Amino acid sequence: MEKVLILDFGSQYNQLIARRTRETGVYCEVKPFSLPYDQIVSFDPIAIILSGGPSSVYEEKSPKIDKRIFELGVPILGICYGAQLMAYTLGGKVVPADDLASREYGRTETEFDTNSSLFGMITPKSITWMSHGDSVEKLPEGFTAIAHSAGCPFAGFEDNTRRFYAVQFHPEVSHTQMGREILRTFLVNIAKASATWSMANYKQTAIDTIRAKVKDGKALLALSGGVDSSVAAALMSQAIGQNLTCVFVDHGLMRKDEGDQVENIFSKYPINFIRVNAGKLFLDKLAGVSEPEKKRKIIGEEFIRVFEKESKKIGKVDFLVQGTIYPDVIESGLGSNAAVIKSHHNVGGLPDYVDFKEIIEPLRFLFKDEVRQLGRELGLPEYLVSRQPFPGPGLAIRIIGDITEEKLEILREADWIFRSEIEATGVKDANQYFAVLTDTRSVGVMGDGRTYEYTLALRCVSTSDFMTATFTRIPYELLEKISHRIVNEVPHINRVVYDITAKPPATVEWE
Repeated sequence: MEKVLILDFGSQYNQLIARRTRETGVYCEVKPFSLPYDQIVSFDPIAIILSGGPSSVYEEKSPKIDKRIFELGVPILGICYGAQLMAYTLGGKVVPADDLASREYGRTETEFDTNSSLFGMITPKSITWMSHGDSVEKLPEGFTAIAHSAGCPFAGFEDNTRRFYAVQFHPEVSHTQMGREILRTFLVNIAKASATWSMANYKQTAIDTIRAKVKDGKALLALSGGVDSSVAAALMSQAIGQNLTCVFVDHGLMRKDEGDQVENIFSKYPINFIRVNAGKLFLDKLAGVSEPEKKRKIIGEEFIRVFEKESKKIGKVDFLVQGTIYPDVIESGLGSNAAVIKSHHNVGGLPDYVDFKEIIEPLRFLFKDEVRQLGRELGLPEYLVSRQPFPGPGLAIRIIGDITEEKLEILREADWIFRSEIEATGVKDANQYFAVLTDTRSVGVMGDGRTYEYTLALRCVSTSDFMTATFTRIPYELLEKISHRIVNEVPHINRVVYDITAKPPATVEWE
């Protein structure tokens, strides 16, 4: 299979580079910049992309790469820090921007040499997204400038003979008007990718891989009822049939009536299905815990312990299967220079010891929209494939502060009202929506009496890949109706607010 290797230098946009590459029909993986040279060779990429990053290449402790990468004979594209690193490593010079004018941040008008191999398919002038405090002052031997802006004379440069290309801007972000065309040109025209990556191809490859790994062994799948674990269950079922057992752990942190819904759906499927009611166990472990990362790790460990216990009842089980997807991996910290946005309970939240031969994650390198498409290829019903995401830790990370059964009941009722009104009205582009019970109390008035109750936050976002998102423009009249219902129907809430923050800088979830 054709593969593109993306080396990550701590960029906040590395997942977007991967998404844009996949959208082109080319398979790629993001690896830390520290990936050993022999592993880069064994990966056998048809092209390499060097991501951006927050460092300065001329600093002693800044991330570097093995110079032998430039001797592999494959096309290489450097983006932002990656462009500066390419110039620096090959003999050019990178310096701090000498004035504020040359430190470009945000939308920037950029001019391109459309005779170049990289920019031959775009217009001579358009808007790019810049984010840099350093600039290339001198190009390495063999390179020529192919783009510039008012503050950056080397906004793009290339060595066409060796197929090395660099851009100071970020073609992966939507603000760069011709970004997708630039990446496609690099991948298809320069790297000669066939662009045939699809979920239909992935389905059969994954099934063959799973069969070869599991053979006659047994596997236990952590089924939450969400899109990811459901698709993983369907994939594993087609691969190993009755050697798969799906265990649904009801941790007591589900939305209203959700545990029963999951059981009703999956008990009808031709799989071994077990429901474990472990709400009291999880609540006892979470008692008094308010720190979000600690919540995630406690829940992650308890999930594993419950699965271990259930596996012993089933008999010898070699493999634990999880519906981990690529954003989980990326946000949990990809490498030594990558930021941990939040530890997902099934990645950074796993305990050090797991009593299984191996963990299988058949969706580990797929983005959410790819998982949905794979579900369709596997024949899952659309209502299940299109279901909005629900985090593994459940309502534990939608209650700010410590968790109690009373708070869970408050949030379940308020969240149900919010979601039912959004679904009944059919709000456009409402891709994920939920309520958050904050730990803020405020003064209110009800029935001529003073109240001092919780503030509830509503969150609704519009997104295509859940890597970036904007808040959904819910009509004021609908927000007013939702607020009125919640305050009047749910005890202990006297104030409702609406979150209008994009991702980034916020995440979709509050914790």
